[in-house]
Amino acid sequence: MIQPQMPETKHWSFHRDVENLGWLTINTPGAPVNTLSREAITELEQLVSRFEALAQTGELAGVILLSGKDSGFIAGADVSEFDAMSDFSVLPEALRRTHALFARIEALKIPVVAGIHGFCLGGGLELALACHYRVAVNDDKTRIGFPEVNLGIFPGFGGTGRSIRQAGPVDAMQIMLTGRMLKAGAARGMNLVDKLVRHRDMLRWEARKAVLQKRRSSEAGLTKKVMAMGPLRGYVAGKMREQAGKKARVEHYPAPFALIDLFEKHGDDWKAMIAGEVDAFVPLMGSDTATNLRRVFFASEALKKQGTKGARFARVHVIGAGVMGGDIAAWCALRGMSVTLQDLDMERIKPALDRGKKLFKKRLKKKHEVDAAVLRLEADPTGKGVSRADVIIEAVVEKLEVKQAIFGGLEDRLKPGAILATNTSSIELERIAEKLKRPERLIGLHFFNPVAQLPLVEVIRSTFNTDAEIGMGAAFALAIGKSPVVVKSVPGFLVNRVLMPYMLGAVERVERGESKELLDAAAVAFGMPMGPIELMDTVGLDVGKSVATELGHAVPEGSNFDTLVKAGKLGRKTGEGFYKWVDGKAQKGEVPAHADLAGLGRELVKPLVDMTEVVVAEGVVANDGLADIGVIMGTGFAPFLGGPLKARKDGKA
Repeated sequence: MIQPQMPETKHWSFHRDVENLGWLTINTPGAPVNTLSREAITELEQLVSRFEALAQTGELAGVILLSGKDSGFIAGADVSEFDAMSDFSVLPEALRRTHALFARIEALKIPVVAGIHGFCLGGGLELALACHYRVAVNDDKTRIGFPEVNLGIFPGFGGTGRSIRQAGPVDAMQIMLTGRMLKAGAARGMNLVDKLVRHRDMLRWEARKAVLQKRRSSEAGLTKKVMAMGPLRGYVAGKMREQAGKKARVEHYPAPFALIDLFEKHGDDWKAMIAGEVDAFVPLMGSDTATNLRRVFFASEALKKQGTKGARFARVHVIGAGVMGGDIAAWCALRGMSVTLQDLDMERIKPALDRGKKLFKKRLKKKHEVDAAVLRLEADPTGKGVSRADVIIEAVVEKLEVKQAIFGGLEDRLKPGAILATNTSSIELERIAEKLKRPERLIGLHFFNPVAQLPLVEVIRSTFNTDAEIGMGAAFALAIGKSPVVVKSVPGFLVNRVLMPYMLGAVERVERGESKELLDAAAVAFGMPMGPIELMDTVGLDVGKSVATELGHAVPEGSNFDTLVKAGKLGRKTGEGFYKWVDGKAQKGEVPAHADLAGLGRELVKPLVDMTEVVVAEGVVANDGLADIGVIMGTGFAPFLGGPLKARKDGKA
């Protein structure tokens, strides 16, 4: 067989088989995932020119685009190039050039089929949508979507128009506005994918058939398209703005609102939508929000490179079935581990099992997956799971003597190499471990409430620990889908150390008669996900009081805070604290008028920012970047500001 002459490429390989089918494979060199860098796009331009010539002479019957990596198809554009690409003198032409390339692929007279497995995100999905037909592996690893909104932008390689063409305006806009990643079946249901196969080894065969049969994807039907037609489009855009406004403020996160504006102008014409991307996209790329979100992205990715390589964890034992312990156990079971949950009796364990089942139903959907997760979470009142566990996590009441007693009874029952961890929120590890025969075995794994939502785990290092124990702790956090930040063992560690001055300062203002609703609204206007009073209720007033005392901020006797704790009104978990709670939501009164809510929020947040500077100066975390990402992940501090220290540096906090 004579091979066509092709340009030399680093990112792509191509060969033509005996049926004149062209097999194009992307394999980004030296990277775990494929990305569409500027170099990769330039090479693809050269390849497409060759395809056009071969198609003209009848020497190429079609092209099948596949990935050479196990991780997936294409994870998107190369984010490491975004800072350079945000230059207004470079970006518009680069976008137009990519638009022209994808249009040429779409205009090829021969069929072009994308075979998708694993991640197909952002620019990768935009390239797949420019192909004529898409086949995807229907397994749990396949994820399809547009996560650009999480970086302060929206699809810029034609994905706005092509996704609307395929899925219709409502579904397409929904996935772009939320950044939600779809499983293969859901993508097929939206018409973003045309055919599903069960296994990756079936992908080539099905893609080959699609080319030989000259299959073409069909557009969304009229019933979907009608939502972008005439006056109805303005109504739909208004509803989208309303929903977006409930989640973010336009001055904080402009990308969703810019995308809605683009849809309102051109949503009935997918080609005009693509053409309009450039003018709408360029200002977003260089915005402070996008710049800071990229910083957060790189910091998050750096956390994934920690931990002992090759560490494996199958069994977890959790001691303490309260809100934190029960939810840690359920999360580990959700992530595929066998978990035993210990407390004094079944009466204390059962509510945690019930909460776990609710979590499984919410996250897993399919009954057989839920049933399997339920079986992985086992009640264990006698603690028989300790000797089999790879990881033992204590999550009982925040009292030193209780924790010491528990660990004293565990040490001789551990299997070799097992991680011994405490979920303490404020007590120094050295004090908990001081009576152990091998105090270096005890590390801190501090989770945050709600466990299923907050990604951070503080991996706490005592003076006894070596790199080996900390590496295993970080590896475990990553194994259950959490982001580990290593912190020094000091009272409050990182997150609670910076949170307490913020929350207690707000509580003191409420004690003096200020409106809790106003303070919470001001913090949200600044950019926090919830206000400090609602957060205190969410954390639990008993936990807040305990941590405050541990950090030297004793709650005054007879204060409203003290009275609520003594009355057992501990916040969300008891149905009442500073607020009354119904169905998991704080019942709030009207917010009093205020001339500068965001300014008041900045004032409220100042103690948090001040303390973040202190903990970095004391070496609690290694550097400013870790402090910023830790506080963002642990407290929800406004990601669009890049973290408390970045915000102060920029004069915004």
